[in-house]
Amino acid sequence: MRRENVTVGLGTEFPLNGMLTLPDNVDVTRPVPAVVMVHGSGSSNMDEKVMKLTPFKDLADGLAQHGIASLRYDKRTFAHARKMVRMDMSGMTVREETIDDAIMALDILRKDPRIDSDRLFILGHSMGAMLAPRIDAEGGNVRGLIMMAGTPYRLEDIVVRQLNQAGGKGLLKWVVGLESRIYSGKFDRLYEMTDEEAKKTKFAGTVYLYYFKEMGQKTATDYLLESDKPALIMQGGRDFQVLAEVDFAGFKEQLKDRDKITYKLYPDLNHIFVPALYDDILKASKEYSTERHIGEDVIGDIAAFIEDNK
Repeated sequence: MRRENVTVGLGTEFPLNGMLTLPDNVDVTRPVPAVVMVHGSGSSNMDEKVMKLTPFKDLADGLAQHGIASLRYDKRTFAHARKMVRMDMSGMTVREETIDDAIMALDILRKDPRIDSDRLFILGHSMGAMLAPRIDAEGGNVRGLIMMAGTPYRLEDIVVRQLNQAGGKGLLKWVVGLESRIYSGKFDRLYEMTDEEAKKTKFAGTVYLYYFKEMGQKTATDYLLESDKPALIMQGGRDFQVLAEVDFAGFKEQLKDRDKITYKLYPDLNHIFVPALYDDILKASKEYSTERHIGEDVIGDIAAFIEDNK
């Protein structure tokens, strides 16, 4: 494979270091399909590094072996964290945090003669999977969507659910229960608020309720039902952050009448699509501190989906 440094958003206020990974034999006479990788929530580098795990690097290297190029890049909240903290964050949405950069990354690929501009795909992980259909609808305009560990539900529902999962015992259970009730209360009348009210109400840290309100107007399912783009929905069976029996099953139920959806469940894999070690959200740090890599089963399924959608 070949790797080339690129800059997403060159000349903008928030340039991002990126990596274009290409199959070894690529040239302008044989353009190849490509994916843009979209991170999950929080701050993340181009490899989407979580302790000892590097899912985006694994996927980029593996897909190159199948003749598929990819572009990954540092997330804006990782590359420009200090600048963003000093800004007024009250009106920030996923548009500024994620969507604009993904669209600029796709534009880089469209201008590269080695890339087949008619065969571009969005590969989103976790919250990136939730946003993939919206990115396509708001300017991405890709051939298809690869959604790894996403959810058809709103972000605030996942936040409260994960807090409840982390209940623990004794004092920890009491503290987490209190936090859950506090955060649930903040969301109670979220969609009755005006935009200005939501922009004045903090959720936690530098995040305001408007971030959730704006994103929650339409779910991933809503966008998928308005589109006929093929989508691959992937889920680890031992994922304790996004749940197979709730989120993956939710997609299947909500999209049961929607054509061109492929579902893949990996019973022994976790949220990062590597073999799971634990089944407890309280052991997340242990789960992600042992080096493992995404296997050919996952990478091969992604490659097959791209090949099937020429």
